[in-house]
Amino acid sequence: FQGIVLVAINPYEQLPIYGQDVIYAYSGQNMGDMDPHIFAVAEEAYKQMARDEKNQSIIVSGESGAGKTVSAKYAMRFFATVGGSASETNIETKVLASSPIMEAIGNAKTTRNDNSSRFGKYIQIGFDKRYHIIGANMRTYLLEKSRVVFQAEDERNYHIFYQLCASASLPEFKDLGLSK
Repeated sequence: FQGIVLVAINPYEQLPIYGQDVIYAYSGQNMGDMDPHIFAVAEEAYKQMARDEKNQSIIVSGESGAGKTVSAKYAMRFFATVGGSASETNIETKVLASSPIMEAIGNAKTTRNDNSSRFGKYIQIGFDKRYHIIGANMRTYLLEKSRVVFQAEDERNYHIFYQLCASASLPEFKDLGLSK
């Protein structure tokens, strides 16, 4: 095993350190030349993938509310941007756009986080020979099944249940027999 460890703290507010300009600042840099950042980790994985032509993994770990899902989104945004293929394909957009759908199905309100992921995710991103994203596969594991039938005080079930009930009056949901 060899790798880099980045400790990130969720500031619970948007900071101006994840924009396109910051992505371009980290792109092409060597690890350690700039401040520690999720983009530095993503750049190192991207460079090693291109240089060694070997699969790379980034493990994002932490407790509830630590910002794991957001960090994974930032890494995917980095790959989509540095791949330079945004004008050629919309795969990157589709990969990034699938996250809210996954969040609706697997995220819930907890006492520590209004949008807490209640499952583990393994996201596999495929690249072509020019290192542009060509697809992605997301697998979930350890889904918190008990949440379907029981929630602690001040917590909610998965978002999708509330979204479906809020949409019960729409014609496309008529056959589901939903009520408010």
